[in-house]
Amino acid sequence: MTLPVHLVESLAGTRVGDAVEVGGDEGHHAVVVRRLRVGEEVVLTDGAGEGVTGTITATTKKSMTVRVDEIVLGDAPPEPALTVVQALPKGDRGELAVEMLTEIGAARIVPWAAARSVAVWKGERAVKSLARWRATAREAAKQSRRLWHPEVEQMATTDAVVTMIEEADAAVVLHEEGTLPLGAVPVVDAGTILVVVGPEGGLTEDEIALFEKAGATTIRLGDEVLRTSTAGVAASAALLARTRRWA
Repeated sequence: MTLPVHLVESLAGTRVGDAVEVGGDEGHHAVVVRRLRVGEEVVLTDGAGEGVTGTITATTKKSMTVRVDEIVLGDAPPEPALTVVQALPKGDRGELAVEMLTEIGAARIVPWAAARSVAVWKGERAVKSLARWRATAREAAKQSRRLWHPEVEQMATTDAVVTMIEEADAAVVLHEEGTLPLGAVPVVDAGTILVVVGPEGGLTEDEIALFEKAGATTIRLGDEVLRTSTAGVAASAALLARTRRWA
C-alpha cells in the first residue's frame, strides 16, 4: 500500500533532514483521524509538483513533525492538461464530479452557470459551494497520490467558456444529440484539452452555436445518456486513454 499523503502550504527550500511541521486541519486529520504515530512514513506535498517522503518524529493533538528523508519532484505538469467545464448540477453531484475528475487527472475544473442549470450559486451559497468543490478536489488529490493538484476556479459565465474554447488546443462539447462519436475526435499530446459538460436540462441551441463557432466539436458518448456528474468523467477518461499520459 502506498504511503498516506498530506498537504502543506509550501516545501520551498526544504532539504533532506529538515523538520516539517504539519498543523491545522491537516495535522489534526493525520493524528486524530488517521491515527498516524511516531515512526510511520508519510508523503508531504504542496500540490504544485513538489513533495517529500519522511518519517514522523513527534505528534501533538493537532500536529505532527516530519523528518524529510527524500525529495520527490513531480517534474512538469502532465500533458496534455485536461480542463473540464462542469455545468452546475443539483444536490451533491457537483462534488461527485469534482472527486472523479480529480482522480483521473484533471488539471483545471471550472463550474459553469449554464442556461438550464437547476442549481444557482449566488451570495453566500456561491462561496460555500465553491469551498466544498475545492475541499473535495484537495482530498481526492491526496487520495490519488497526486503531486499536482487541480485548480478549481471561480464560477464561469458562458462568455468565459467561449474564451476558454478559443484558447484550448482541442475542445469538445458533450451533447446527447451530437452526431459525431467521441472516438472520431482527434486528440493532442501537448497543450490543453477542454471538455464542456452541460446541465441536467441539457444545452441550449444558442450555447451549442456559440461553442461551435469558438472552435469546439460537439460529440456524443454513445446511445446512453449519462448524468452530468458522470458524463465529463467518462469523456475525459476516454480522451486521456488515447494520449501519451495513459499510454
